[in-house]
Amino acid sequence: MFHFSPEVEEALGARRAVVALESTVIAHGLPRPQNVETARRLERIVRGEGAVPATVAVIGGKVCVGLSDAQIEHVGNSSSVHKLSTRDLPVAVARGLDGATTVASTAFVAARAGLSVFATGGVGGVHRGALPDVSADLPELARTSLGAVVCSGAKSVLDLEATREWLETHGVTVVGYGCDEMPAFYTRTSGLAVDVRCDSPEEVARLARARRELGMAGALLVTVPVPESAEVRSEVVSGILDEAITEAERRRIAGRDLTPFLLARMAERSGGATLRANLALLEENARVAARIAVALKIEEGSEN
Repeated sequence: MFHFSPEVEEALGARRAVVALESTVIAHGLPRPQNVETARRLERIVRGEGAVPATVAVIGGKVCVGLSDAQIEHVGNSSSVHKLSTRDLPVAVARGLDGATTVASTAFVAARAGLSVFATGGVGGVHRGALPDVSADLPELARTSLGAVVCSGAKSVLDLEATREWLETHGVTVVGYGCDEMPAFYTRTSGLAVDVRCDSPEEVARLARARRELGMAGALLVTVPVPESAEVRSEVVSGILDEAITEAERRRIAGRDLTPFLLARMAERSGGATLRANLALLEENARVAARIAVALKIEEGSEN
C-alpha cells in the first residue's frame, strides 16, 4: 500500500532519523513558484540536520512516503492534484488519483509508515463561528501515535482559544519549544499557555519516550515560534484577517476553501509579510523537527 522512495526505505532500514513533510503546502498552500522552491528547501534543511526528508503525497493512487524531484514538481504544478484529508485517502487510492496530504492525512500515513516526527507550518483547529467546526487535524493528533508533530501553533484564521481548549480536553500535550505561550502562526505569542516548555531536542525526545512508555495514544504537539525577524505584529494580523473574513462572507466562501482563501488574501493585503512569515516558520519547523528526529534515535539507542 505504501511506496517508499529509495532514500527513505534505506534510512528506515538503517534506523536513521526520518522527518515526514506534508504536501498540501506545495499544492494548495503557497503560490507558484515558491511552492516547489520551498518544498526543495525544506528537504535540504532536513538533510542538513542529519535526517532524511519524507514528503508524503498520493501519486496515481499510490501513497508515496518520500517524493522524487519530478514528483514534487508534479504536485506543485499540476491542476489535477486533490487536497486529501484522512477521509479522502481511500477514495484517492481506489480511484488512482493524485493528491496532496493535509496535516491529518500526513500524520496518519507517517505513523503507519513507521515515522516518528512530522514537520508542518500550522495545524488546523476549531473554526470561528457559531457552529462547531473542528478540523480533522485535531482528532488525528489525538489518536495517531507519533513522537512529535512540529508546527507554529494553529493558523491565525482559527479560533485559537477554542483550539487550545480542544487540545487540552483530548489529552494532546502541547510543548512550547523555547517559549511559554503557544505561538499564533504569524505571531510569536497568543496569550495561551503551553503544557510544558522544552529548550532542546533532547528534552522533547525524553517527553516523547515517556508518552510511549506510558502507552499513550496521540502525538506530542511541539510548537515553535516564527523567527522574530519574520514575525507579523498581532494587530496587523487582526486587521487584515477581519477584512479577509468580511470578503469571504460576502462571497460565501466556506468549508475547506475558506482557510486557503483567507491566507491568500492576508498575504496580498500585508504586502507579502504573512507569506514571508509562513516561509520562515516552515523552514524553522523543518530544522527543529530534524533535530528532534535525530535526538529520538539517540534516545532509542540508549534503551538498547
